[in-house]
Amino acid sequence: MSISEKAIVYASLILADAEVAITVDNLSAIVKASGAEVEPIYFSLFAKALEGKNVSDLLMNVGAGKSGASAPSAGAAAGGASAEADAPAEEKKEEEADESDDDMGFGLFD
Repeated sequence: MSISEKAIVYASLILADAEVAITVDNLSAIVKASGAEVEPIYFSLFAKALEGKNVSDLLMNVGAGKSGASAPSAGAAAGGASAEADAPAEEKKEEEADESDDDMGFGLFD
């Protein structure tokens, strides 16, 4: 991540933490005070993307899907047990295939 990218992200986080509106003017003021140079288009992009959003909630729900459900449903859990049992067998087959290539006596860069 470049310095200009970090500057605009940190400026957004500073404004969100201070509970100040994330606007083009506020973002540009913080970045200007930091001494970093950011292209003006990024100020408007970040201001539009974060307009009306609670940045703290966004950070706390990074792994959650759009529906907000983080746990699988009961039906998916019942069906997922058999899928999980099949996964290790597939991994073992792939590992065995990789090992058999090593036994041939040559490698990719030999």
